Amino acid sequence: MNQYWQKVFRLPAENTTIRTEVIAGLTSFMTVAYIIVINGVILRTAGMPYEAVTIATVICACLGCLLMALWANSPLIIIPGMGDNAFFVYTLVLAFGLSWQQALAAVFLAGIVFSMTAMTKGAVYLAAAIPKSMVHAITAGIGFFIAFLGLKNGGLIIASKGTFVTLGNLHDPHTLTTILTLAVLLPLFLRNVKGNFLIAMIVGTAIGAMFGIVDFSQLRDFSISFSSYREVFLALDFSGISSVDFWTAVFALSMVIIFENMGAQLGMLPDKEKFRKAFQANAISVLAAGLFGSSPTTTAAESATGIASGGKTGLTSLTAGLLFIPALFLIPLFKIIPNAAIAPVFIIVGCMMIQSLKEVPLDDFTEAFPAYLMIVLMPLTFSIANGIAFGFIAYPIVKWATSRQDETTPAMYIIALLFLLYFIFG
Repeated sequence: MNQYWQKVFRLPAENTTIRTEVIAGLTSFMTVAYIIVINGVILRTAGMPYEAVTIATVICACLGCLLMALWANSPLIIIPGMGDNAFFVYTLVLAFGLSWQQALAAVFLAGIVFSMTAMTKGAVYLAAAIPKSMVHAITAGIGFFIAFLGLKNGGLIIASKGTFVTLGNLHDPHTLTTILTLAVLLPLFLRNVKGNFLIAMIVGTAIGAMFGIVDFSQLRDFSISFSSYREVFLALDFSGISSVDFWTAVFALSMVIIFENMGAQLGMLPDKEKFRKAFQANAISVLAAGLFGSSPTTTAAESATGIASGGKTGLTSLTAGLLFIPALFLIPLFKIIPNAAIAPVFIIVGCMMIQSLKEVPLDDFTEAFPAYLMIVLMPLTFSIANGIAFGFIAYPIVKWATSRQDETTPAMYIIALLFLLYFIFG
């Protein structure tokens, strides 16, 4: 059996062992398992049933990891992404006005666009045509957006008639639970404790129970209904296909998932020769997410933990993917976790994502200003699509104004025009 795995994943050629790869896979799983809890919480805001979405999350994560393992022999982990789930809810559903079923159709079509890009030379062309500052600004902007969501959901920021937003009531049990959970999570994260997000959510739930904000009545029926999954499986609705908003949503989503995953994979893959197949596996997983009833899948930033543990091959992602299966039977436990125990994860993940800002050449104003617009407008307009649109429109304008139009590719002009049409007709 050992020889079989060594042959399938070419372990000797990669100078690694089964033990190293399995430990790396376990490490990766521990760092991404929080998505099982959080994805359902976010998508529930769009009206999707929590239990069904959580099942879809597990299926999509398992399938994505298997694709990455068996097609690309890559240690990268695929899960429904933080940021992508927020885009699904707050942009596709709440901003564009799509139903969640129509949003799933948009995910499916964006997956087709992604797949066409990954299967052709489009990925190579876009990687060269889109400025790196724009790619990193997208990641940083989504990070600020997620951090804002965490502060809002945790009660640390509330609405205000006078100042739009203000500090929440620090004596409120919900807010106190958020602060105390963050105080637990931060040192665990800084010390790189494996499973830090999960540990913090468990401790946060215990803290919330002491403050009386946890509903334990949901544990009376400790069972899971797989029949509920039918509500989201193949629930795609293409009825909005004739509307401008629908296609604008598909375009904006395609832009986000293609560039964020391209940046993540090129940044983390130990062997860049595996990029093309890994990118293709990621693209197919997004297409599958639309069918199985989830927000788009993504290459998890936490893949870096498994790689740092020695993971070099698909055996790492295979191990992580298979570990998602037993998590299905813990869904009743996930239901009692309060938002206040989850909000600190948003805050930390947001901080991780905004570190991409250091890759933006801030000393060059023609690069900094479009990135700045993108990053600022995402949280302030509560729309990831708006931020991306303003950034891509501004980029060729500032280059043209400074007689540096030779630094702008034809693709950037086309993208800027499409986003301009989005504001005119959207």
